[in-house]
Amino acid sequence: MTDTNETRPQMPLGLAQRGYSGIIQHLSAKDAGSALSDIELESRLIELGFVEGARVEVLHEGLVGRDPIAVRVDNITIAVRRREAMAIIVA
Repeated sequence: MTDTNETRPQMPLGLAQRGYSGIIQHLSAKDAGSALSDIELESRLIELGFVEGARVEVLHEGLVGRDPIAVRVDNITIAVRRREAMAIIVA
């Protein structure tokens, strides 16, 4: 059995549209543009369940600027701002 995510390009979750599903590859907060420091943002995302290997799916987008997004991470649903989701690299 091959993993289809190996051939998919990596991208920030913040660029994904509703219906996207993938696997978290790693966190990279340095270019996310969040008001939080890189360490604070990564820590907060990990506490919410955004960990390497977790399956993610974009369920819903906000009406204004498509922000925030509702994301299912494994079996929980979380709302996250797109600029903070830019720190979550998926494939």
